[in-house]
Amino acid sequence: MTTTTYTVKGMTCGHCASAVETEIGKIDSVTGVAVDVASGAVRVESTAPLADADVVAAVDEAGYEVAL
Repeated sequence: MTTTTYTVKGMTCGHCASAVETEIGKIDSVTGVAVDVASGAVRVESTAPLADADVVAAVDEAGYEVAL
């Protein structure tokens, strides 16, 4: 099990968090996503290490930006 935390910019509400959770959850091997809207922290649990590019693309698809 791997846990990685990302910072996502632009989220302001529960709908934002849901959109990010849904898109990241579509990535193969992701088993859980937890979003803290206030801090922008997104914790992703997966069965294997994830490529940052996959997470960035998923967050972009949801309409937000990963702070790198």
